[in-house]
Parts: sequence; structure tokens; C-alpha cells
Amino acid sequence: MAVRVVLDQLLQDRGLSVAEFSNAIGISAANVAVLKNGRARAIRFSTLDAICGVLNCEPGDVLRWDQTPPDPEVTVAP
Repeated sequence: MAVRVVLDQLLQDRGLSVAEFSNAIGISAANVAVLKNGRARAIRFSTLDAICGVLNCEPGDVLRWDQTPPDPEVTVAP
């Protein structure tokens, strides 16, 4: 289970590129990619506030709770 950041559809609906969005919220395009690709381990409230301000949305529009259990780790025998 995990909390996920879902930006793709929000950016598409608003016609924003990653570069435009990153400039508007004040973080690098690389960090926006980390958020979009599900590799973020945390998000600052100030960043979430900026995202919601630029996208004119609520935090619940940006964050989703995924109830799917993670895949078990694959172990390789020596």
C-alpha cells in the first residue's frame, strides 16, 4: 500500500508541460519527474501547497492511496 502522487491527468487537463509546471511551482523538472513517476518518498507541504495553487485543486486531487499490496521482493539464489 502506498500514497501516490497523480499529476499526469491534472497537467494534461490544464495544458501544462512539465517544464511550465516546474517553473510555476518552483522545483526542478527532474523533481517533478520524480513525483510523476512514483519515486518520491515524501512531499513537502509547501510543495503540495504550490501544486494545488498552480493547478487550482485540492490535495486529494493530487494524492491517491493505493491499496494494492506491493509485489514481494524477488530473491535470486546464489
